[in-house]
Amino acid sequence: MKIAEVSPEIIPYAKTGGLADVVGTLPLYLEKAGHEVSIFMPFYKSVKNSGIDIKLLDTTFDIPIGDTEHTVTLWKSIHHSSKNIVIYFIQRDEYFDRDSLYGTEFGDYQDNAERFIFFSRAVIEAIKRLVLPIDIIHCHDWQTALIPIYLKTLFAEDEKLSSIKTVLTIHNLAYQGMFRQEEMKLTGLDMSLFNCKNLEHWNNINFLKGGIVFADIVTTVSKKYAEEIRTIEFGCGLEGVIEEHEEKLYGIINGVDYTEWSPDKDDLISHQFSIEDIKGKAQCKKHLQNELDLPQTEAPLLGMISRLAEQKGVDLLIVIMDELMKRDLQLVILGIGDEKYHQMLKEFTPKYSEKLSVNIMFDNKMAHQIEAGADIFLMPSKYEPCGLNQMYSLKYGTIPIVRETGGLADTIIDANDENLKNRTATGFTMKGYFAAELLHAIDRALDLYKLETPWKALRENAMKQDWSWEKSTNQYIELFKSILK
Repeated sequence: MKIAEVSPEIIPYAKTGGLADVVGTLPLYLEKAGHEVSIFMPFYKSVKNSGIDIKLLDTTFDIPIGDTEHTVTLWKSIHHSSKNIVIYFIQRDEYFDRDSLYGTEFGDYQDNAERFIFFSRAVIEAIKRLVLPIDIIHCHDWQTALIPIYLKTLFAEDEKLSSIKTVLTIHNLAYQGMFRQEEMKLTGLDMSLFNCKNLEHWNNINFLKGGIVFADIVTTVSKKYAEEIRTIEFGCGLEGVIEEHEEKLYGIINGVDYTEWSPDKDDLISHQFSIEDIKGKAQCKKHLQNELDLPQTEAPLLGMISRLAEQKGVDLLIVIMDELMKRDLQLVILGIGDEKYHQMLKEFTPKYSEKLSVNIMFDNKMAHQIEAGADIFLMPSKYEPCGLNQMYSLKYGTIPIVRETGGLADTIIDANDENLKNRTATGFTMKGYFAAELLHAIDRALDLYKLETPWKALRENAMKQDWSWEKSTNQYIELFKSILK
């Protein structure tokens, strides 16, 4: 098959979250399975500054945005981990030559609708003009959700494009690309599509809703999340639309790239280790304590690497912090997010300097060191479409504490008595989103940590888990084949 992956962000060129990791890695496994893959993304300032070898193509063309023609310039490069996967960059500096991808600290860019209308339309025209023989366009999130709509409306009679099938993956339903009705005229789509069955949502245009309606297949990034988004609690207002199109909805968990996230080959940690030779983990703990000016005690070290936002359970942690600090433990937090949480967490630091290290930043090396050096990992998310850190933690023998939601529910098995006895447990789970439940889950983990033999067995079982991309890639391939038939 010939597959085009289309995404607003891809590692290492541009990243705000896990979406970039997925689209930077999945194509490698599709290629490994024998398929031809190309990738499309915007030509951001971060791409210009990345230092990668980029070639300007001599193909330029104009596309209409409302009543105005806008010129598209194309660049291309080869994927940094492949010799064959071509990445095409869509350039228009007035849209993409900016410091951030989607907005500033004051909010989203006011022209985001126009920016990604342009990007979606340009991708289709680029495929046509470069004469790329594409079978499947795999779209990611609302920024690309117009592509399935365009293919089945404006380009439905185009013989070069009409046979292309589309798959839309929802990485987080909370972000939908909802804009004022007036933006509809910029799309070039007929106003008859502005209705409650297609693109209209509460008198706005909703890009993601339209993509769900028009895509041949819709996937989410975990099986559990595919079930959850049909409910009022997790459906973000689109549960009715999703229920209506449930026959084409599938959940496929994201995979882990174990070439980057595996303690036996991780160059970013102080001591490599494995399930057969675990001694290096204790050395990683001492190194992390030393780096963060924490006393080198034997007390359990808890880690949290997260966007500091309510979705991630930071609010719950703040509520229990004073009580938690009465326990014999240490806690390391790494992340950035909402300013109010930055300030709240910083206020605890002087009070608990011997036990708490709050790092308001993102640092990839420190993230690896926390995964390797911590004993327990906190991920009590209100909702989590997939989550990756809990899967990284398993491989590093860092026992996750998670809420049973989305990908967390799909990947972590609770360490209750029965699961501990039959050696299936991999972590600790909480059902409700309450501070008291989080504290109880932590206390359960601390109690087991004191018992050397059961804790060792739990850690070994966690490290045996395999969430590599091969299984997920095969599921995507089967879906792609099914719609081509």
